[in-house]
Amino acid sequence: MDYIIEMLNIRKEFTGIVANDNITIQVKKGEIHALLGENGAGKSTLMSILFGLYQPDRGVIKVKGKEVKITNPNIANDLGIGMVHQHFKLVHNFTVTENIILGMEKVSNGKIDIKTAAAKIQELSARYKLFVDPNAKIEDISVGMQQRVEILKMLYRDADILIFDEPTAVLTPQEILELMGVMRNMAAEGKTILVITHKLKEIKAVAENCTVISKGKSIATVDVAETSIERLAELMVGRRINFKVDKQPAKLGEVAIRIENVNVMNHRGLKAVKNVSLSARYGEILGIAGVDGNGQTELIEAITGLRNIESGKIFINDIDISTLPIRKRNENGLGHIPEDRHKYGLVLDFNLEDNLILENYYKEPFSKNGILNREQIRKYADKLITQFDVRSAEGPITKARSMSGGNQQKAIIAREVDRSPCVMIVAQPTRGLDVGAIEYIHKRLLQERDNGRTIILFSLELDEILNVSDRIAVMFEGEIVGTCNAEDTDENELGLMMAGGRRNTGE
Repeated sequence: MDYIIEMLNIRKEFTGIVANDNITIQVKKGEIHALLGENGAGKSTLMSILFGLYQPDRGVIKVKGKEVKITNPNIANDLGIGMVHQHFKLVHNFTVTENIILGMEKVSNGKIDIKTAAAKIQELSARYKLFVDPNAKIEDISVGMQQRVEILKMLYRDADILIFDEPTAVLTPQEILELMGVMRNMAAEGKTILVITHKLKEIKAVAENCTVISKGKSIATVDVAETSIERLAELMVGRRINFKVDKQPAKLGEVAIRIENVNVMNHRGLKAVKNVSLSARYGEILGIAGVDGNGQTELIEAITGLRNIESGKIFINDIDISTLPIRKRNENGLGHIPEDRHKYGLVLDFNLEDNLILENYYKEPFSKNGILNREQIRKYADKLITQFDVRSAEGPITKARSMSGGNQQKAIIAREVDRSPCVMIVAQPTRGLDVGAIEYIHKRLLQERDNGRTIILFSLELDEILNVSDRIAVMFEGEIVGTCNAEDTDENELGLMMAGGRRNTGE
């Protein structure tokens, strides 16, 4: 059998953690091969080794049958290997073309020849149906389009082995379908694609073979067509996963949060939230659906105090919190699980236990007269770590930065849920997490709802919105275009509303 890539018995250890433990993966030319595993299973490490970002401690890499040493990404590029990272590496105030040619600019008469480069990019864009405008600035295009720029960057460098790290984490349902079309086109042209993911539906849709990694070891390589989604999940997590969320009917109480005619500007001074009115009751999960960039972020920031509102009012338990500082909002019963866990959820250079008391450090028992009580903090951290199954190398003293995404998210959820706020604003709670972590987080949110709390869930994952919410409101261009009961709608109807079609029911 001729393989285009072979990684044989790869081992990689970081201080005290074996990230890859004797992993073998073999990939045929022109196939889409998925790498499936939980957060922290070692998938990204393995692909970073193939791309030359890390060196393996042991093991052999063969590309096109020859043994190679990939000591940095330039060597990977020379071997025809390209990588689209989960967090894109783009210069925001450069154009698409400037980003693509960065590092390999062709100069004629002392000037960079942008015109020829743009023409080549236009041709590649058309050939792979990527539809990217070479002259647009990165800061003006959608996240899905930015990802296409990253793909073009590899094609421009003649890569024929493409690594995608969690490529759909930031895309809308429509963009995901388009990306899969792009992957199929590339495979049909003879490119070989490796996809790191934990989204099982997507593996079923595009991949031919799938290597499952668990806790740093390769468990199995399976033929995707012959393997059910349930079996893939079981291989990955090591137990049966329940895909349907068990949900009792909601026991509704009084109105907990009222948002009245709220208008919010974005950072460019344009109106991002237009006259939004919403309310949610105790014991209810209100889902807010919408394509990314339709005012959800600005609405979240307005409710939580990260952004001023232009006009309108926000009440929790009939107390007007519209102009209160963040700490006062928290003390009035607001909790927040932010969409950007690194920017707003954690202090990455703090350890886990200090991150768990970020909102309560000034209160007893955590401090007295301004002096922290380390013993109480440790006790509290240990309790939450056990209760929420937060896994990390060194327990409470692990630096937040070194934890996997899923465990960072569990830590934030532990901190917010334990404060038991009346109203929780929950944004993209499972972004980039694996099925085991998602199942856990959905369970916790429903538990909070059943304990009588109010949850407003902002999510770009339609499955999540439909599965977890009791009522759903759809945002489009800053407005609420309709609300409906979760059980009375489906993905198609929500998809139409997300594109601006109206539905007037509900409130």
